[in-house]
Amino acid sequence: MKRVKLVFWISTLILVLAFLPVAGYSQSLKITFLNSKGEIQTQLEEIAVLYSGLKPDVVLEIIPCPVGQSPFEKIVSMYASGNAPTISMVDAGDVKKFQDRVLTLTSEKWVGDAIAGSLDMATLGDGTVLGFPFAVEGYGLIYNKKVIDEALGSFDPSSVRTRKDLETLFENIKVSGVEPLVVSPLDWSLGAHFFPISYAAQSPDPKKVDEFLQNLRAAKVDLSENAVVNGLLDTFDVMKKYNIDRNDPLSSTYDRGVALIGTGEVGLWFMGNWAWPQISEFAADNLQFGFLPVPISDNPDDYGNSQIPVGATKFLIIDKDQNSKEAQEAAKDFLNWLIYDEIGQDMLVNKLNIIPAFKNVTLEPQDPLAKSILQYIREGKTMQFVLDLPPDHWSMVGASMQKYLADVVDREGLLDEIENYWKANVK
Repeated sequence: MKRVKLVFWISTLILVLAFLPVAGYSQSLKITFLNSKGEIQTQLEEIAVLYSGLKPDVVLEIIPCPVGQSPFEKIVSMYASGNAPTISMVDAGDVKKFQDRVLTLTSEKWVGDAIAGSLDMATLGDGTVLGFPFAVEGYGLIYNKKVIDEALGSFDPSSVRTRKDLETLFENIKVSGVEPLVVSPLDWSLGAHFFPISYAAQSPDPKKVDEFLQNLRAAKVDLSENAVVNGLLDTFDVMKKYNIDRNDPLSSTYDRGVALIGTGEVGLWFMGNWAWPQISEFAADNLQFGFLPVPISDNPDDYGNSQIPVGATKFLIIDKDQNSKEAQEAAKDFLNWLIYDEIGQDMLVNKLNIIPAFKNVTLEPQDPLAKSILQYIREGKTMQFVLDLPPDHWSMVGASMQKYLADVVDREGLLDEIENYWKANVK
């Protein structure tokens, strides 16, 4: 008898479950988000849970881009497997490479609220907008003012305007018993951020920077004769000299840089504002951090000595080939939530520590690195964040810079490798 009852209840349960959708209990719509900013993976996962709670008909899943793999490579592989993400976070220079696979976003409300220049890398020649500018970022030499104040008595960041000023700062910090800085040997940091300063500092006119890169591709540039390139590498030589890891320069990691600058074991670290969520875990209540430009000469009036690279670096694109119309609409709703909903704005600015690329978002970031970047923007002391580079630039040029950092090649060898790299990337 008990067995008959058990069979009855199991059969009833199966029947009820079979008819739930008909009764109005539809399954949640799943959308996926490929994240290529590993430093905010945890925060994005928390936001996904929050968003799914606010929108119970949508489940948002955050997929991390593997360490060491470019988002371009990851997305291509996911398309090949027929499993493209609904939303993909891509580098600015890669947006247009997916123009045949992504949704046109020109008519979205946020296009009109985007700050000047933020949509350039995601807009086709006919005005078609393909991507949502996710983050405005900048980079340079992050300084821990509390540490430097203790070493020098008082530190005025505006006093560093030349290479000589920077070396003097390093030496004074070292004399106080503190290591001056850490240079992280990450190929993406050296290849996508550090060396491209030499491109951006060629001129405040972006067209002339583009012309320089075109000439580099056409083998019309002798890097060994370029004053800006050599000036930047002269500064890098100084950084090598005062690097805490100078005896084993390729052994360091991103996490080590975070810990060293956050705890005050070094005074400076070359990196960008994206590192603040990790730095803050070590810095306790110390908010005295900011940016110094990487000087390229001993003339304080030279362009590049007072500017830091700033730009819209990451874009969100929405797949139109392998995701349903419903998923596409849900993805667009999520983007609108980020910049038009008060909770979304708070998550973007205070949870993800993102500098928004939209005029309507007026929340002031609380993290000191974002504040430092905004100060440079307001003072007009920014240079182009060169983003329209080949997908393998960071890995190839980064590898060459790693050799130079470790003294495996001399400057002549480094510049030969970089020139040959560009020759091989003729369009």
